[in-house]
Amino acid sequence: MRTKPVIPRERAVRDAEEILDYYLAEGSEQAALGFIDALEQAYAHIGEHPVTGTSRYAFELDLPGLRSWPLARYPYLVFFVDKEEHIDVWRVLHVKRDIPRWLRGPQEP
Repeated sequence: MRTKPVIPRERAVRDAEEILDYYLAEGSEQAALGFIDALEQAYAHIGEHPVTGTSRYAFELDLPGLRSWPLARYPYLVFFVDKEEHIDVWRVLHVKRDIPRWLRGPQEP
């Protein structure tokens, strides 16, 4: 199986930027750097293993193909869909959020 490119949507990029801003505002550059590493590792993993993770929210929200994968050592989930040529990353959300509500919002193309 080949590794697929992982392409975050604009909203997923903004999610990651907001998380980094939070860690930096809290004065934790080390946590911010660790978050970047964890996100890169998650992207690499789902690029190599696109059927990994859980499809819980796909069933709950009737969004076929939606999966999530947790970040190591950080309380965030990467939400993605395996497309034919790439991995489409929708969001990066904190596990304590009302995830169904955050995913039900308007989706970017």
